[in-house]
Amino acid sequence: MKRTPLSLLVGVGMILSHAPAVAQSFPTDDPVIKAIWQEGMVTSQAYDIAQVMLDSIGPRLSGSPAHKAANEWAVQKFTEWGIPARNEQYGTWLSWRRGISHVDLIQPWVRSLTGMMLAWSPGTNGKVEGPVVALPEFDDKQAFDAWLPTVAGKFVLTSMYQPTCRPDASWEEYGTEESFQKMDAARDTARASWSASSRALRDSLGGSMDLALEEAGALGLFSSSWAGGWGATRIFSTSTERIPVFSLPCEDYGLLHRLAENGQGPVVRVEAESENLGVQPIFNTIAEIRGSELPDEYILFSAHFDSWDGGTGATDNGTGSVIMMEAARILKKVYPNPKRTIVIGLWGAEEQGLIGSRAFAAEHPEVLSGLQATFNQDNGTGRVANVSMQGLTGAASHFTQWLTAIPREITRHINLNIPGTPGGGGSDYASFICGGAPTFSLSSLSFDYGYTWHTNFDTFDKIVFDDVMNNATLTAMLAYMASEDPESVPRDQRVLPVNSRTGEQMTWPECRLPRTWAEYRGR
Repeated sequence: MKRTPLSLLVGVGMILSHAPAVAQSFPTDDPVIKAIWQEGMVTSQAYDIAQVMLDSIGPRLSGSPAHKAANEWAVQKFTEWGIPARNEQYGTWLSWRRGISHVDLIQPWVRSLTGMMLAWSPGTNGKVEGPVVALPEFDDKQAFDAWLPTVAGKFVLTSMYQPTCRPDASWEEYGTEESFQKMDAARDTARASWSASSRALRDSLGGSMDLALEEAGALGLFSSSWAGGWGATRIFSTSTERIPVFSLPCEDYGLLHRLAENGQGPVVRVEAESENLGVQPIFNTIAEIRGSELPDEYILFSAHFDSWDGGTGATDNGTGSVIMMEAARILKKVYPNPKRTIVIGLWGAEEQGLIGSRAFAAEHPEVLSGLQATFNQDNGTGRVANVSMQGLTGAASHFTQWLTAIPREITRHINLNIPGTPGGGGSDYASFICGGAPTFSLSSLSFDYGYTWHTNFDTFDKIVFDDVMNNATLTAMLAYMASEDPESVPRDQRVLPVNSRTGEQMTWPECRLPRTWAEYRGR
């Protein structure tokens, strides 16, 4: 990222949750800043919040009973801290509960495979056995139509076969340059061919291939979305209504594919349980510390509470939710009467298109119009390292002033992107910057986020609590400074540059209404 004269560097000291505080060189004698540091870095509750959320409640798939349980638990925690909170309905969604599942290879030899149902998948009625076939590449829809009847009574592999499940870094470290280039070229060729076939088939079908396979009598589907690391597999959702769809890790999928392609007769036994609980209300959890002087101006803490359920949603976005809850707890204890109102939004259905935050923005225009600052966090467990001014030309003078009051132990690794460009999607900040409201995405260092993002590896053990504590402390300090700022953050917008890819003038993103369940499913 290009540095500017106003760029700042920011970071965190390595301070353990139960270790005594090291000496700090505070830029001011502000007792509130010192108290926030003590509460956030020395007597933090971030670990305890995360442990209950992730281990006890578990993954928070949109509309699921677990998501509702998380909503209720969050309200209880805010109430314990003396912060009024509520669960605010913003729509309805299909409620689905995952049960046990098994995928076992039984021919030509026996092995239990690591398969996981995709979200909203139907289950099976007991154990189902059948042969496995691989989806070929097709030149046109006529070829697909001719092949389709052959899937009846079979399980179908629907993803591209990966020639290797060894991460590229391993190839580069141990293999010869010629060996890696040979493998990489073969993989690129396979990807291009598979993508062309898939695109042509998708365009000609005008709908879901999975539904076509289901209608043709397939027993179930196996897909694989390798994340590029040892055993890391992305797990999303399916649109089928009668047959189960499983995600397999790269190596298990590859085994079935090789057996099928070489005519070696793979047969699997599948058992899957799930509950379709019907369309149910869905909620955002909203908490509020009312402002004492400017109650109609707002500081918004923003994080999405929902997750995919391949893991427990630890880094996406359990850590962001912990940061906002912990920052709110800290402020209620050391800064209980803020000048401006502090609102905490734990959003639902971000993973399905920012649905919860878009609904809140649409239903609460008074918050959008009165926003002094939104602080959103949603990209993993690492310490905050980059913050964009989102195209607001007057925001940097305020943000840099807020940062001057924060200890260098926190600020030494943060880079400000000034003036930046407004984000049109990707996380809940887009629901507020589209309306011109001062909105800041607290972007973290990666910590191999690509291996935990939407994968089976997104679990509690991946959290770096030193950095989560740092981020909660930073958020609380920024909120305090933004609340006490004698002036409102201006909303002047920069002239956006030309898009280098399209050659067209960029425009400010438009606010969108949230999708319904039917729209999400394409029905």
